[in-house]
Amino acid sequence: MGLQGALKLIYPPQCLTCDTLVTTDFGLCGTCWRDTPFITGLVCDRCGVPLPGEDPGHGVLCDDCLTTARPWDRGRAALLYRDNGRQIVLALKHGDRLDLARPAATWMMRAAAPILQPGMIVAPVPLHWTRLFRRRYNQAALLSAAIARAAGLAHAPDLLLRRRNTRSQEGRDRDGRFANMARALRLNPRQAARVAGNPVLLVDDVMTSGATLAAAAEMCRAGGATTVSVLVLARVAKDA
Repeated sequence: MGLQGALKLIYPPQCLTCDTLVTTDFGLCGTCWRDTPFITGLVCDRCGVPLPGEDPGHGVLCDDCLTTARPWDRGRAALLYRDNGRQIVLALKHGDRLDLARPAATWMMRAAAPILQPGMIVAPVPLHWTRLFRRRYNQAALLSAAIARAAGLAHAPDLLLRRRNTRSQEGRDRDGRFANMARALRLNPRQAARVAGNPVLLVDDVMTSGATLAAAAEMCRAGGATTVSVLVLARVAKDA
């Protein structure tokens, strides 16, 4: 028996979100899998929210993306931000569950398959340095690094910088969220040459109104990105 086999006898794999034993590392038990709202089927091509109906064979948009200008081209999400999906996001973001980044990135890669392009620059939505100092890690950067590695794409963790420490978006309406992010991000001058003439994939943990991703996408557009796509672990949906 090898070392890995011996370790599994001593420390058998457990479900990512409960203590139930599972057969593989980084897996979910049957109950937690059922309680995790994976997004499948027809989705909005711009933000990834699930839509009713069958796939018509071309991109369709949700009502929000039909009425709200999005400065990015395409988007996808792996989970709905509710039930076990919310629990996973909060554990990764605030619970020091860095082990969740690997399986989360796998789920995100599946969702992102239709929007990935050769030569994409993968970049996370940045934290302000003061928040990064307190939290010790940027959960979006953990996800983007794993996605870039799995997809064989270039990773630029410092492509964007947060120029001011924006207050929390929680509790704000749509207009308040966009106002809070106004002029909050900028392109890193040392990375500007990587953006010009290349497609960019922006990665974050959660999309609610899209204000943060819009601010990031606008900076990439201004830097000369050919296309900008967005990918999140979880999407807040009105009817979720």
